[in-house]
Parts: sequence; structure tokens; C-alpha cells
Amino acid sequence: MNFFDKNNHFNLANTITFANVAVGVMALYFVTQHNFTPAIILAWIAGALDIADGKVARKYNLSTEFGVQLDSFADFLSFVIMPAFLLYYSLDLSGFSAFAIGLVFIYYIISGLRRLVTFNLNTDAGEVSKYFTGVPTPLGAILLWILYLLSHTFGLLNPWIVAILVAVIAWALNSKIKIPHP
Repeated sequence: MNFFDKNNHFNLANTITFANVAVGVMALYFVTQHNFTPAIILAWIAGALDIADGKVARKYNLSTEFGVQLDSFADFLSFVIMPAFLLYYSLDLSGFSAFAIGLVFIYYIISGLRRLVTFNLNTDAGEVSKYFTGVPTPLGAILLWILYLLSHTFGLLNPWIVAILVAVIAWALNSKIKIPHP
């Protein structure tokens, strides 16, 4: 197997992305067990893998349409679903609030998916623009992790304030806000 063959679906860049998917799945498992610390550590590892796959793809000319699509699936899992589940599960809700706030988190997940699909439709393999239009999903994940810290760790936000802030972040994912590309 040639890790530097652009046409190999298991080239080095894609293999790193597959590792991101595996780490995201493991993080989700820990979230469902209410074991948030390992989930957060795995989420940060997923973030490092996301950075690494892009750098490797550009350095070794491994960018392909398959890789772009794969990266978005990994981003959806690790930077949309996982942080949303982490924050939602950490709120420990019941009854009407679980349902109503759950709808806000569904809005966030749909907004993240919409953002990634739109990004894919407007991006060519290997191309890096100067700005993101709208908040990128990794930044959205970081904002959710900050809300987790403020609500769960420090007890500064109640679940309804968290829900309002999650709705704002969800909106920002598909907004016209310009975010400089690192």
C-alpha cells in the first residue's frame, strides 16, 4: 500500500482523517457514559488530526475530492455531533426542558451539516481561501466547549442561557461573517 499515492483512498492524509473519525466515535461513547473528561481529550486529539490531515494533504499533494468529502464527514462527527452531544448530555435535563433544549441542539447539528455541505459545494480539492464565510465547524465546536466549561465546570450558565447561545452559534455557522483562515 502506497501512503503517498493520491488515488489511494488510504493515503497518508486520508488515513489521518480516518483516525479522526475513530477518535470522534470513541469520544461519543464516553459522552454517552457521562464520562466527559476522556471525551474532551479525544475531541482535542480529533482537532489535532484535522489540522494534520490538511497539512499532510497539501505538503504531499494528496488532496482529492474523496479527501475533501471524507474530511467533512470527520468534521461533522468530531466538530458538530460530538460537542453538541457533550454539551447536551452535560446539562442533565428532563421533561419539557430536555425536549425544548434538545430541539435547539438539533438545530445546531443541522446547521453544522448545512455548513459543511455548502463548504464542500463551494470548494475545490486542495484550495484554501483567505477567509471562511460563516463560523467554521471546528470554531463552533470550540465555542460549545467554552459553554460546557462555563455551565458544567464553573456553573455560570443555566441550561436556557446555554440553549440561546447554542442557537446563536448555530446561526453563525451559516452566516455571512468573515473569519480569517489560519
